[in-house]
Amino acid sequence: MISAIYDRRSIRKFLPRPLAESDIIDILQSGIVAPSSKNRQPWKYIVAQGAAKDEALQAFYKGISREEKQTALLPQSRQYLESAKRTVAIMAEAPVIIFVENTLGKNILAEFTPEEHINEICNIQSISAAIENMLLTAVDKGIGGLWIGDIFFAYPELCAWLHSDGQLIAALAFGYPAESPPARPRKKLADVVVWRN
Repeated sequence: MISAIYDRRSIRKFLPRPLAESDIIDILQSGIVAPSSKNRQPWKYIVAQGAAKDEALQAFYKGISREEKQTALLPQSRQYLESAKRTVAIMAEAPVIIFVENTLGKNILAEFTPEEHINEICNIQSISAAIENMLLTAVDKGIGGLWIGDIFFAYPELCAWLHSDGQLIAALAFGYPAESPPARPRKKLADVVVWRN
């Protein structure tokens, strides 16, 4: 698994080849066994393929259109709408999209008490560990993946399509890679680590 950590890349081009259901299940199972704060296991996964994926992408386009023309949830981020459109095109190419929800999460516009805020942070840490497990399992199987945060440009539309009773955290695109991107630059150890003895 160490090699999967170093070999993992964000894949944005996929081959038109379906994934085996057994591989999708293995990816999901690796998310389920991730560590979670107080063992709350706050995750839920919605797997979209075929016509269901097309419906999700239509909801995404609808959200982008609203962000451009009407009331924007993210008015300060309009400069990234072109990137969000490219993300939808990437998702269209991937055979499998997995939406990840925080089943214990509050609405993203809700007010939080300090305790609720801490719980929210801990639950999102747990879900992030699950997502990383899933991405690394995919790499181990020769499957490419992309962790997608642009969903927030279509947050209400995607939540409505999902009939969500939780808080949408991310989407993941999976498929066989049609590219082999080089490693992106990373900060050096000395730039990010402080040793205290």
